[in-house]
Amino acid sequence: MGFLILLLLLTFTTLPLSSSDPNDEACLTQLSQTLKDPLNNLQNWTKSTFANPCSGFTSYLPGATCNNGRIYKLSLTNLSLQGSISPFLSNCTNLQSLDLSSNSISGPIPQDLQYLVNLAVLNLSSNRLEGEIPQQLALCAYLNVIDLHDNLLTGQIPQELGLLARLSAFEVSNNKLSGPIPASLGNRSGNLPRFNATSFGGNKDLYGYPLPPMKSKGLSVLAIVGIGLGSGLASLVISFTGVCIWLKITEEKMAAAEEGKIGQFMPDY
Repeated sequence: MGFLILLLLLTFTTLPLSSSDPNDEACLTQLSQTLKDPLNNLQNWTKSTFANPCSGFTSYLPGATCNNGRIYKLSLTNLSLQGSISPFLSNCTNLQSLDLSSNSISGPIPQDLQYLVNLAVLNLSSNRLEGEIPQQLALCAYLNVIDLHDNLLTGQIPQELGLLARLSAFEVSNNKLSGPIPASLGNRSGNLPRFNATSFGGNKDLYGYPLPPMKSKGLSVLAIVGIGLGSGLASLVISFTGVCIWLKITEEKMAAAEEGKIGQFMPDY
């Protein structure tokens, strides 16, 4: 009996303290398939490693940080990565920080990132991301940092992002954004951190506080021609009227002079 108990204890103590999470495995597998790695910086990102990327707080993947056997941080910066961001990244449900900055990643920002409910830092800056900023990011209630500067993003800034009470850094400069800056981001009230003009600059068609007032773009060619024609016509009318008045006065003076001359030669009766 004692031998059996000892055998059971040995069996349980040899079991791994943490097993891989299937969600993390799916997340990493899909991300590796949508990202292109021309410089082979992610050579250790293999299927066998995805099956067991963490051991407690130890990570076997470059750029990944583990916490209690789960991926909680991905930092793949300045690796010349290409391709796109997989929507299945949302399977890394324990992820708290995602940094893919300074690469050449293109395509849209997946709406599915809304399911990263623990996400606090999102840095996708200095890439070639296109499309609109997903308003669904407002569902990531713990977001402290949203950095999307130097991309090719279009459309308006979702006003829903202003509802993120923990947001302390917001950067969308040097994109192709347009429309008004939501007051919930540009003119925050109370104790909420405020963002200055540099957070929004470099977007030609973006306007509103804290950006300076838009400079006049000048009159169009048609407007200038119209004004020219209008002023020219007005000048012509005024000039013509003046000439007519002058001719009329001159004519009246001449008529008066002629009457005076005729009067001198008329005999008195």
